[in-house]
Formats: sequence, C-alpha cells, structure tokens
Amino acid sequence: MAGRRLSSLLSRSLASSPALLSKGRRPLGGTTTGKYSTSAAVETPITPSVKVNYTQLLINGQFLDSISGKTFPTFDPRTGEVIANVAEGDAKDVDLAVSAARKAFDEGPWPRMTAYERSKIILRFADLVEKNAEEIAALETWDNGKTYEQSAKLEVPMFVRIFRYYAGWADKIHGLTVPADGSYNVQTLHEPIGVAGQIIPWNFPLLMFAWKVGPALACGNTIVLKTAEQTPLSALYVAKLLHEAGLPEGVLNIVSGYGPTAGAALASHMEVDKLAFTGSTETGKVVLELAAKSNLKPVTLELGGKSPFIVCEDADVDKAVEMAHFALFFNQGQCCCAGSRTFVHEKVYDEFIEKARKRAVNRVVGDPFLGGIEQGPQVDGEQFKKILRYIKSGIEGGATLEAGGERFGSKGYYVQPTVFSNVKDDMTIAREEIFGPVQTILKYKEIEEVIRRANASRYGLAAGVFTQNINTANRLTRALRVGSVWINCFDIFDAAIPFGGYKMSGHGREKGIYSLSNYLQVKAVVTPLENPAWL
Repeated sequence: MAGRRLSSLLSRSLASSPALLSKGRRPLGGTTTGKYSTSAAVETPITPSVKVNYTQLLINGQFLDSISGKTFPTFDPRTGEVIANVAEGDAKDVDLAVSAARKAFDEGPWPRMTAYERSKIILRFADLVEKNAEEIAALETWDNGKTYEQSAKLEVPMFVRIFRYYAGWADKIHGLTVPADGSYNVQTLHEPIGVAGQIIPWNFPLLMFAWKVGPALACGNTIVLKTAEQTPLSALYVAKLLHEAGLPEGVLNIVSGYGPTAGAALASHMEVDKLAFTGSTETGKVVLELAAKSNLKPVTLELGGKSPFIVCEDADVDKAVEMAHFALFFNQGQCCCAGSRTFVHEKVYDEFIEKARKRAVNRVVGDPFLGGIEQGPQVDGEQFKKILRYIKSGIEGGATLEAGGERFGSKGYYVQPTVFSNVKDDMTIAREEIFGPVQTILKYKEIEEVIRRANASRYGLAAGVFTQNINTANRLTRALRVGSVWINCFDIFDAAIPFGGYKMSGHGREKGIYSLSNYLQVKAVVTPLENPAWL
C-alpha cells in the first residue's frame, strides 16, 4: 500500500466473485444504485454465501461457549436483521482467557522459541489470510457495512501487509551494549512485556486486529483481545487461521462481549501486564482509570479526532474538493482521523462549496456488496440515530445545509451524504466527533488564523493540507498539533508509518517501529569486568 492513495484503490473496478453471492443475485460490479434514490439494491440486499462458522469465545486454542451461556446478536447494518448470535463473555470469561494467556507466557513455547520461528508462523498466517481473502472480506462487509470493494481491495491486503511487516521485525528486536564510566559490561535487553490486553473498535475490525496483534506477537507476548460487540465475526475467523498456521494454544485469546462487562474486566485485571485500546475519548478515560486503579499497567490509547482539512488559496479546487470529500466520507465517515473540519480559504470558498455539494449529491450509496458503490450503511442503529441528531443540530444551529440531511431509503442504517456550509467554530457539529458522512465547511482568511482555529480543539489526531506552496506546507506541518499531517493526500496508512495523536486523541503510536516499544520492557544488565583490555 506504500505511496498509493486509498481513494485511487477504491476507484478501481472489482471483478465478480461468485463465491460471495447466493444464486439469483447479480454479481459484484453488475449493478449500482442511483444517487439519493431508494432502489432494490438497498431494499432487497444481496445475501452473501459466506458462512458464519465461529461465534464462540476463543480461549486456550479452543472455541468455547461463555461460562454464563449468554449470547448477543450481531446485526446486518443493511437491514437491521440478525446475522448470528455470538457468545457473550464477561468477567469470568476474561479471567479464564487471562489465565490461559498467563500460562502460555510463563510456561509455553511462544516467548521461548527463536524469533525466526515466531516470524515463520506469522508469515504462514499471512499466506492463509490471502487464500481465504474473499470470505474474510465478505464477512467484514456483512458485519460492518463497509463496501466490499474496500474490504477486498484495500483492507484485507493491508491486513496481510501489516502481519508480514511485523514478521520481518520479529528477529530484529535487540538491545544495546552501553559504554559506562568504570570497569563494567553494560547491556540492555528488550524483553516481551507479558500478557497484553487489547480492545478494538468496530469501524476497522480487521485492521485494528492487525495493528495490535501484529507487534504484540512479534515481540513474543501473549494476548487477550476483546472485539467490539457490533463487529465480532472477522476477528474470530482470522484467529482460527492463526492457529492453523501454528500459533501455540493460549497465545491469542478472544473474548466477545460488552464494554462495561468484558472490557472493564480486561482493563482492570491484575494479571494483564499491558493494555491497548482504540475507541472514543470518553471510553478511553474510563479504560485508563481502570488500568491505573488495578495494577498500574501501561496503556496505549488511540482515541477520537476532529481533524482539520485545510484548503489554501492556491489550491487546485477540483482536486481539493475530491480529496476533502474522500477525507471525510471514507468508510461512511466512520474514521477517527476523518477530515471533519474542512477549512477553505475565502478566495476559493464559494467555488469549493458548490463543487463539494455536487460531489456529495453524486456519491453512490447502496448495498455495499454491489460494485461501484461508494457508501454503505452506518454500523448500527445507535450510530445511525446519533448522526441524524448531529445533522438536526447543525440545521438548528444556523449552518447551511447544502446536501443530504436525511436517511437514505427505508431499510437499514443508510444516511445521505451531507454537507454543511457557513459553519462556525462554536457549533456542535464543528466541535464534536460526528463519526458519520457529514462534511462541515468553514471559511478562513489568513494562515495564522487557520492555525489557531485548527489547533483550538481538544483533539489532535491528524490533519490534511492542500496547497501548491512548499513553504505554506512546511509552516502548517510544524504548527499543527496533531500526530499525522497529510500534504495533498489523506489516509495514507502504510504499515511502517506510525499513527497516533496529541492531546485527547490518545498517547502512544500504532504501526511502524514505534509500536514495538508498546510491547517491550527494557532491562539493564551490569557485570563487573576484571582487568579489561579496553573500555
């Protein structure tokens, strides 16, 4: 994926895949829905033929029912209908999973085998994912609502790339020999941290699995992972493949369940050595508090955002409109780093508004299993209603509704691509994370002004800058208090590029070499030297 825009990948056509569709349905690429129209593609959705085979908890290498016997439904966001009932884990199941992970770390082969052997297992896993890519992509789209083109062409290949990247790191993790004042041999050891608790969100289930599990395994740790209750299916599927690749029992354990029960139990567990969480800022505060009140385990947090996308006066407006559209509407707007505050220079503002409106109206919404679809449904009814509330707030707050503003169709959780102009900084839609297909466009006059306004947020996850002037780009790059700045591009997520935020967007970094430090302890070892030949 290095160096290629997600938008260019998503614009390519997808070949038909008969393995994914039931008989009597049109293949992928055969039909699209019209803009802002209710069609059979939405009202009568395609039925994917992929089977849901894994709905239990995965503990110590075995699929098990929850101790309570409870299950919860996971829904098809296209219809609101139940896909499957999944085992509902709670504190007792988390305790069982942590015990398995602890035993696998303290007594098992994973941290004791050579790093090269761990690397080979991770590489075999990546190969198995490629072989099963169509089913994995279909499961991800079915459970989440993102387009199949996005799942198959972008996310599954990126998932594979991330695991191969960390497989390459496994045998390159090492300490240092450190010179000291005196006759001592000093070395540092980089040791696996132990049992890692990981809590992933629903917007990118596969990729968040990869971002967390990949570096943790490469460093020799064991894991207890809690999936989001909205999207538990793909993690269970790929975890089965990881065990087929040779992962020892107890190294990866998966508990499906709810945040206040399973998530809280994992965050506060005394035998968990490290915690990683991706989700909302408010939940991140709770997770951090639970970790601190238990055993003071270190925590990495990748949280919310309200990222500025700054269009400068010298920008090519057509290109800027397309990139700003992508920055916001990608993944149905359900992206923590979405360019959700579009700042446009006053000289090009009116032209930009008109073209942004037309682009939103022409965005193709419909069944995500159809080829050519740009936007599927939101993940669930709660998120759907939340987005509509924000749209109502924008209208009532005085912003100008340029496009959209309503649900799309009468079934499922589809929302029309929505654009607001004349947005002010103090409006709710300009301050809070909407997490949906709602573009807010603000006007600015001077660079210093837009720097001040862009930074006047509790978030600091990412930013986009669209300009032809390298000096302007450099000035904004250094002034914006965010973890990622994309210049004339957006959402470039190479496996080697670190990702994380400033301020209340979290702390720590995912991906790249920086993520390895999340899962390692550094130990200093000092040994006296007698009559050394040199120091």
